[in-house]
Amino acid sequence: MNVSASFFLNASRRGQAPRAIACGLAACLLAGCAASPFAEAQVDPASTVAADVARAARVVRPYPTFAQIPPTPADVRPARAFAAAVADVQGEGARLERDTAASTWTLDGSDSFAARAERSLGDDAAPIANDPEAFARAQRERATPPPPPR
Repeated sequence: MNVSASFFLNASRRGQAPRAIACGLAACLLAGCAASPFAEAQVDPASTVAADVARAARVVRPYPTFAQIPPTPADVRPARAFAAAVADVQGEGARLERDTAASTWTLDGSDSFAARAERSLGDDAAPIANDPEAFARAQRERATPPPPPR
């Protein structure tokens, strides 16, 4: 290959400054974790739980081992079954969105719907349905005023 060596040297030097800054920042952040703030924390002696805190801090308990981890339950479905159930739910959601999209329904045929509704009301309601003033007058006549205050 006839590639100049300076190209590769410049490429390797270019990333050194950001890496050094990142390492310095990481070291500063981790320096705060070097000492535990809880090791020398003091409990207020006037606190009602001071005795319980001191007793719990002195108790030495063994750490759990990996052998104490319970086995996987037998009645849990496998990961592939969970994935299939998720795919089914997502498919149903996509179908629901497709079926209820803004362009899937219209208000066409509202005249025939209104005619069917008027026919179901009978002959006495037909004149009122076409006249809003007559409808309002009929509603006022049907209304019962509230009882007077006592």
